Amino acid sequence: MKNIVSNLSQDFLWGSASAAYQVEGAWNEDGKSPSVWDNYVRIPGTTFKGTTGDIAVDHYHRYKEDVALMAEMGLKAYRFSIAWTRILPEGRGKVNQAGVQFYSDLIDELLKYGIEPLITLYHWDLPQCLMDEYGGWESRKIIDDFNEYASVLFENYGDRVKYWVSLNEQNIFVSLGYQLALHPPGVSNDERMYQVNHIVNLANAKVINTFHDMLPQGKIGPSFAYGPTYSKDSDPINVLAAEKAEDLQSHFWLDVYLYGRYPKLALAELAKQDIHLDIRHGDMELLKSAKPDFLGINYYQSGTVAYNPLDGVGRGEMNTTGKKGSSGESGIPGLYKRITNPFVERTNWDWEIDPTGLSIALTRLTSRYDIPILITENGLGEYDKLTEDGKVHDQYRIDYLETHVAAINQAVENGATVLGYCTWSFTDLLSWLNGYQKRYGFVYVDKHEVDEGSLARIKKDSYFWYQDIIKEHSEL
Repeated sequence: MKNIVSNLSQDFLWGSASAAYQVEGAWNEDGKSPSVWDNYVRIPGTTFKGTTGDIAVDHYHRYKEDVALMAEMGLKAYRFSIAWTRILPEGRGKVNQAGVQFYSDLIDELLKYGIEPLITLYHWDLPQCLMDEYGGWESRKIIDDFNEYASVLFENYGDRVKYWVSLNEQNIFVSLGYQLALHPPGVSNDERMYQVNHIVNLANAKVINTFHDMLPQGKIGPSFAYGPTYSKDSDPINVLAAEKAEDLQSHFWLDVYLYGRYPKLALAELAKQDIHLDIRHGDMELLKSAKPDFLGINYYQSGTVAYNPLDGVGRGEMNTTGKKGSSGESGIPGLYKRITNPFVERTNWDWEIDPTGLSIALTRLTSRYDIPILITENGLGEYDKLTEDGKVHDQYRIDYLETHVAAINQAVENGATVLGYCTWSFTDLLSWLNGYQKRYGFVYVDKHEVDEGSLARIKKDSYFWYQDIIKEHSEL
């Protein structure tokens, strides 16, 4: 395996990742207030079999056990998010010391074993109280509240944590929350989505500037869900459709993060839909002033598109059941539609398995933005099952991860700077809409939708594969 890691630096961060709501549980313990997800999952029909994160995989009470498993594996970094609702139960103001202490203890436990903590400030679990008070991300009031929350974290953990992720997948939480109505607040309104997105951009920029003022030796950047867009073929009309898709699905966010401006083509397309961002005095100056130290990329799949006529397909069904082939064709009439790529395999959730796409992604992003990249998520969600020997033989996950690591190695040889690789995820966890049937972890957790399970941790075959690759890289 040494040939697939030969170009990676010796300080490469071999990591894994999680999110507070998906692993912690303890949803109402030690002063924590409800998040929008705590309430949303209680609406019938929103999640698979009504699953919630009330217990999740109980990381809140079992973090020492989980960190010990990380240490045994040889993990170099662990990316986790902090629940805003544990730190500031009222969204701002009084600090909950029990919440501060929990994450302080987790950080110390990681450092005890030489594992680098990577903190995500926001992974979708907005305090419900702020949603009730002023509509959450729909109000500019949240810019100062998010900055206050982040400042508490910088003050308490900045002496021990070097790497910080400001936002996780802004493009996903604004589109699924305000366009596709699959995440809280369950809204389907393009105008509101784009206005929310602009406010989120401003909040992200302010926090990055605050971070650099408070922790000038640290590193911070947003994490973005990115997959390269391919044209169906070399027909110019399809190539142009792919260019527009890349602009609207990726550059619309990334250009703001890294250049401080929106791409002109994307703004022109929005204007055709009579959508005009509420850009006020000082907004663009703020966006331009905030300079990330790295770009986090969550890579799962590429996308292939073709031209979509004005009377073509609109939004299609998303596969949230794990029934292969159940996702519907989707697109934007007059621009592009997503089609099946016949040259790559697909998961049971209809996600393309395209390791070469990761190398393409890293190459494109390096050429356009010339910034160090941290792969903050990459992994395979599957129906993992315990066999009669009490183990999980997930060779399919090993194959997936091995080809993606090789793609990173190739991109580094081609000139990309990649700081590290955080798989999704270390343990199995709650998948937002898919319950516990869709498993990603190196460590199987006995937790299911219909019963609580024992929550026992069992190392999968992929756990030992990752352990080996980390060890082999260290011996180069």
